[in-house]
Amino acid sequence: MQTTIIPAGDFCVIPLPEPILEAAQFEENDIVQVTVEYNKIVIQKASKRHQTLEERFEGYSGDYKCEEWDTGPAVGREIIKDDYSK
Repeated sequence: MQTTIIPAGDFCVIPLPEPILEAAQFEENDIVQVTVEYNKIVIQKASKRHQTLEERFEGYSGDYKCEEWDTGPAVGREIIKDDYSK
């Protein structure tokens, strides 16, 4: 099957016919993962499982150390340490 890439503002759209979506078991509004492998665009359903903290930091080799930092004076209805009555 051939189709045409259609410009749509800052991105492009590739229309996919219903039989192709059905064969791939895709439905309207499915969230998909799009990657490029060996000059091919690969579209697959996105994993619904959330990554663990370990998975999110897998491969991270930085030396970041957690520390407090000042965001400036209170400007809204933040709780002030010394006065919890407000």
